Amino acid sequence: MSKHITVVFIIVSMLMTSAISCAQNKSMPLSEHPTEEEITTDEQAILHLLESESLGVQEKDIDLLSTLWSEDAWVADAKHTPRDASDDTLWEGIDAVLNRYVTLVFPGNPSQAGHPDVKITILGDEAVATSSTQIGGEYAPAGDRWRFIRIGERWYIQSLTYNLEPEQK
Repeated sequence: MSKHITVVFIIVSMLMTSAISCAQNKSMPLSEHPTEEEITTDEQAILHLLESESLGVQEKDIDLLSTLWSEDAWVADAKHTPRDASDDTLWEGIDAVLNRYVTLVFPGNPSQAGHPDVKITILGDEAVATSSTQIGGEYAPAGDRWRFIRIGERWYIQSLTYNLEPEQK
């Protein structure tokens, strides 16, 4: 029953997003984000998606994660070579993205996951966010690029490219 309540809350929060979007570029610690009931803007809805993704990782909740991603979603591991896509590992489609969580992310037993620093740019029904990521004791500063798409009144995660920081030598 709680899974269905969570899905309903996510859907309701996405429906509350503003129909008018504009270009934005803001950064706000996730701890300062509004609750689901307080979401009134596209930026808040996107930040809520990131918070929900972090919660899904921590709780190993594949059902929650499956509600966040678009059907044509993809994830790429840039392997710390952001200018060379030839070595990237790619997961294409919702099934591959969800399988990545089950086979790669969940086995690490992340007790904490989050995106402490997020910068969002919204242009119409598409958005891009860059973020730092903290999973357990690992911290990646500005190493993630998220893409979002609005379908109807709801935002979805369309893609994630991670490990964008050049490798330290």
